[in-house]
Amino acid sequence: MKLREKFIESVLFLCGTIGVLTTLGIVYVLFSESFDFFTKVSIVDFLTDTQWTPLFSEKHFGILPLISGTLLTTFIAILVALPIGLTIAIYLNEYAPKKLRLYVKPVLEILGAIPTVVYGYFALMVVTPILQNIFPSMAGFNAMSAGIVMGIMILPLISSLSEDALFSVPKSLREASYGMGATRFQTSFKVLVPAASSGIMVSVILGISRAIGETMIVAIAAGQQPRLTLNPMVPVETITTYIVQVSMGDVARGSLEYQTIFAAGITLFLFTFLLNNLSFWIKKRFQEKYE
Repeated sequence: MKLREKFIESVLFLCGTIGVLTTLGIVYVLFSESFDFFTKVSIVDFLTDTQWTPLFSEKHFGILPLISGTLLTTFIAILVALPIGLTIAIYLNEYAPKKLRLYVKPVLEILGAIPTVVYGYFALMVVTPILQNIFPSMAGFNAMSAGIVMGIMILPLISSLSEDALFSVPKSLREASYGMGATRFQTSFKVLVPAASSGIMVSVILGISRAIGETMIVAIAAGQQPRLTLNPMVPVETITTYIVQVSMGDVARGSLEYQTIFAAGITLFLFTFLLNNLSFWIKKRFQEKYE
């Protein structure tokens, strides 16, 4: 029996080690290639220049247009997914019959299994024409349709994790609220949501991370025009879209243009790293607040 436990422990340790080494390898590649890039391009210009044209004859290496495109589409996605996802979570947890919850939640999570390329063409062929009927000046490729469909894509993540957080709230809090004469609506929004706020905030941050790293939807529907703008009705380019564009094979390996994908990649890595740490800090802070 002890030998079997030792074997299982060794396998688990090996799997954990592989995960850590893979992460370290990715970080090493990103930082080493980015270091070569920043020996040729000033990091100040990289962070402050408002133009991103490394593939043009007149080259500029300002990452701000890609960051603005990434944040714009992500903001639209969260603006769509958060209220709808939280509403679904509250309904399934407090209002829906148990049998309905058992059927609706798995069906909702099917949205997470749909390939993102399908979402991309749905945004381009369905959502964009509908929005153009409402906003005639909207371009064929735009940030709004990509952001809306990204919100639909991350909807299962936010709704499922939020519902799990609400479900884990002790029943004593519900019973105490009802005992004080509160309605179901008041109990849901004034007792359960604050008590489950750490889980809800973590689900939102994970949704943001998922949206920031999305590639195919923005590549198909948002266009590939890096511009520093907050206008959701014009084409934009995100960090992931640019990485895909350069990785198609048209740029010589080892060239400065090729190294820009690692500079963009390290920027994306830092975004997700900060978001993950933020989610950990928020969860810990809210848990301490409500314990």
